[in-house]
Amino acid sequence: MKKRYIRLCVLCLCGVAFTGTGKAQEKNVFTVRTNEVKATIQPTMWGIFFEDINLGADGGLYAELVKNRSFEFDNALMGWKEQRKEGAVGSLVINNLTASDKANLRYISLESKAEAGYGLSNEGFRGMGIKKDNGYDFSVWARRPAGSKVTLKVELVGSQGAVIGDATVVPVGNEWKKYAVSFKASATDPKAHLNVWLSGTGAIDLDMISLFPKDTWKQRPGGLRADMVQLLADMKPGFLRFPGGCIVEGRNIDERFQWKKTIGKVEDRDLLINRWNVEFKHRLTPDYYQSFGLGFFEYFQLCEDIGAAPLPILNCGMACQFNTGEVVPLDQLDPFVDDALDLIEFANGPVNSEWGKKRAEMGHPAPFNMKMLGVGNENWGPLYIERLKVFTKAIKAKYPGIEIVNSSGTDPNGDRFDYLNRELRAMNADIIDEHYYRAPKWFLDNAKRYDSYNRKGPKIFAGEYAAQSVNIASPDNKNNWQCALAEAAFMTGLERNADVVVMASYAPLFAHAEGWQWTPDLIWVDNLRSYGTANYQVQKLFSVNKGSVVVPMLLGNEAATGQKGLYGSASLDKNTNELILKVVNASGEAQDADFIIEGAKGGRGTLTELSSSRLDQVNSFEEPLAIAPEQKPVQVRNNKLSTSLNPYSVNVIRIKVSAR
Repeated sequence: MKKRYIRLCVLCLCGVAFTGTGKAQEKNVFTVRTNEVKATIQPTMWGIFFEDINLGADGGLYAELVKNRSFEFDNALMGWKEQRKEGAVGSLVINNLTASDKANLRYISLESKAEAGYGLSNEGFRGMGIKKDNGYDFSVWARRPAGSKVTLKVELVGSQGAVIGDATVVPVGNEWKKYAVSFKASATDPKAHLNVWLSGTGAIDLDMISLFPKDTWKQRPGGLRADMVQLLADMKPGFLRFPGGCIVEGRNIDERFQWKKTIGKVEDRDLLINRWNVEFKHRLTPDYYQSFGLGFFEYFQLCEDIGAAPLPILNCGMACQFNTGEVVPLDQLDPFVDDALDLIEFANGPVNSEWGKKRAEMGHPAPFNMKMLGVGNENWGPLYIERLKVFTKAIKAKYPGIEIVNSSGTDPNGDRFDYLNRELRAMNADIIDEHYYRAPKWFLDNAKRYDSYNRKGPKIFAGEYAAQSVNIASPDNKNNWQCALAEAAFMTGLERNADVVVMASYAPLFAHAEGWQWTPDLIWVDNLRSYGTANYQVQKLFSVNKGSVVVPMLLGNEAATGQKGLYGSASLDKNTNELILKVVNASGEAQDADFIIEGAKGGRGTLTELSSSRLDQVNSFEEPLAIAPEQKPVQVRNNKLSTSLNPYSVNVIRIKVSAR
């Protein structure tokens, strides 16, 4: 025992190995001190950020296949076309209930003067993704005037013109009523469309024309796209931030996100133009609206489904300062503050409270146990601080246990950041939300960013980050391995400073291949497929390998923060009695490494690696797993683990440990 101990110490001191030719090669020696707990890792450490950008909700996560289903777009017929065949005669009128305070003001009146051949066609969101043998639920609100003999023939039509699914709906009576029918598709097609034909002569009024696949997440009618939710669930996220993002602010105050208009019956929810509709001239998306079928209740439900803590963000009385910069006067801020207080009651209140009752009526009498709330998104300056103080005082007075997430602006440095950082710390803010969209080099250089932060000050939420391969908001940005590798290096610094950083999330989350406005993005989808990028694989690898506490891992006598391109962090999982080592080799050379484990006895384990020899490598629809984790067994001998770290690699080592 004594001889082996002395030999181990010599290896630690010299860090030299010999090749088969006898040539000395420097070896990297990491010392892991398992008995020195440096910080507790919060369950919320690694999470996800959702914003309805890039067709993230309508046309994406929300599984509705019909675009503009209630004719509420500014152009009421956007997405729809009048259909006539074999000389059929018919007409349509859009009715607008301008005197009504209803959310759903418009409906369409159709009249056919032929027995068949007149109707409507809906193009869907860049087409409709239809799967063979899958069931589809069609529904419509309709009323048929007395004397009319019209029934409805519903058809799914593939991109080659063949009917791949059909059903018949027979409305009766002149009162509005919802009709529903289900059918199966006979073929797979990513670019199908929906026809609604009138059979028989006469008139009919239609609204909320809808088509959903049956295979939604948890098979919920009118629910979410299952493959997209599964990718999120697989990450085991600690939290879900929703609904954004800049859509919280809106281009102006009128277009801000208002959560109360997104709950209740789907047909009674206000539609709103999406602020990403015309934000980027290079990616104009005039058909981008928010139906709010995915509303705040569904967000909370999704959090519960995937085991993520809910983190809603609310408007603070300011529109986007990059757009109009409108503000609500301080003496008129009460309705905005009330929205925040009412949201907490909606999420957590008893069923006999006003807003808790509304939650229960939607099918969830149990509280959602919300513990955090964000006020404002990327707002800055004295105008933000003035409004934030009003919100903070009211929320803390009524709900002192709610932690408030506060904006530090748009950038991780500069005058805006410095002002907000100073003011928020003076306010003893709970959590400061920092954002970083920067070049890969910035992420490598900032792995030590939080080493010097005040341990007794506000906690940090790394709320939005993504390495930009070209430039911020460039349409040419790619989700390449160079960016993912740099993010992984930065994330070791976040974990190493878990006593300061309590949450982190990549952004944006989703992008539709034919409907995106911003790149890069974590998960890409089309009408039928989805895949996680290299960045997704990094985020997932860190999240599913989250430990309980941070312990020191030293390269030489200091943390691994870029020496020879090596970055690292270490943690203990107290639930499984495992030591978790995360090591990034950002260099282009393979590097041998010894991990000396102090304070515990190590045994068998695994090494999971993400790597690519090409920094420009990306995952794609054709090669969704071009960069994917590979695992192999490892063994600790005499409290030392020896391995080789491949070039451009992210490595996670899990080792069973026991007390010495």
